[in-house]
Amino acid sequence: MSVLVLSGSTRKDGNTAYLANKIVEGIDHTFVSLANKEIKPIVDMRHTEEGFSPVDDDYEELVQLMLEHDVFVFATPLYWYGMSGPMKNFFDRWSQYLRDERFPFKEELKKKKAYVVITGGPDAKIKGLPLVQQFNYIFEFVNMEFVDYVIGVGGKPGDVVNDNLALNKAKSWNEQLR
Repeated sequence: MSVLVLSGSTRKDGNTAYLANKIVEGIDHTFVSLANKEIKPIVDMRHTEEGFSPVDDDYEELVQLMLEHDVFVFATPLYWYGMSGPMKNFFDRWSQYLRDERFPFKEELKKKKAYVVITGGPDAKIKGLPLVQQFNYIFEFVNMEFVDYVIGVGGKPGDVVNDNLALNKAKSWNEQLR
């Protein structure tokens, strides 16, 4: 089972990366920081005669990685009660690649498993729940299995080390993924 971590955090060593790394510790995995990739915003051309135009950025590399892995860990800080900008741009581009006949993207997503990691301030375990629902709707739309989620509490970098519930869940997932 191959694991792909897609991190939407713009902090290099923040709480989101810490928790995601705990999940894949000792497991062969690929970790991608979406903030370090050029992902241009979508130009929605779903309903035009010509359809989507090719975009010169790093997105096709991400599509290839998704096709090559079995399990995805989507990790994002809770920004303004939603996913981070890099993560949102990442998902918005699915509209394009679900229709791109060069890739079996839509068919392959049905075979994948998704885990979600969210980190945020003191009320994140409640205020992050609508974001969990958004992820659920995304996965439901493409028929991808949504295995589980964890919401870690940590406002300042390093604070999540004090969230024993989140750390225990990360450890449990790590054991499941081995």
